[in-house]
Amino acid sequence: MKGIKAVFGENVKYYRKKLQLSQEQLADKLEISPKHLSTIETGATFVSAELLEKITQQLLVSASALFYSVDETLTDDSVLGRIDQMIDKECEKTSSLIKMQIRYLSSKPGI
Repeated sequence: MKGIKAVFGENVKYYRKKLQLSQEQLADKLEISPKHLSTIETGATFVSAELLEKITQQLLVSASALFYSVDETLTDDSVLGRIDQMIDKECEKTSSLIKMQIRYLSSKPGI
């Protein structure tokens, strides 16, 4: 069984190629370096919640699609729906925390 980073990276590469995007083109849209994208696609590194959200938007796929391995059998599509909901919830939490930090820091004098 492949690790989650490897599965995720393979799926990013698959959907990138499906849209006929080069690594450079996708990296530019994601505002990361092509080298960073390469390390994601090879499973050497993983992404933040913010980058995950950008990737799903650029590749036009649900977050759960990036975690699904064709080597595994899913008997129920509702599993993917539940995974999507969990990922969306975590992305929302992260986004809220970042916004709170920005508000807090912007209220500080001299920042």
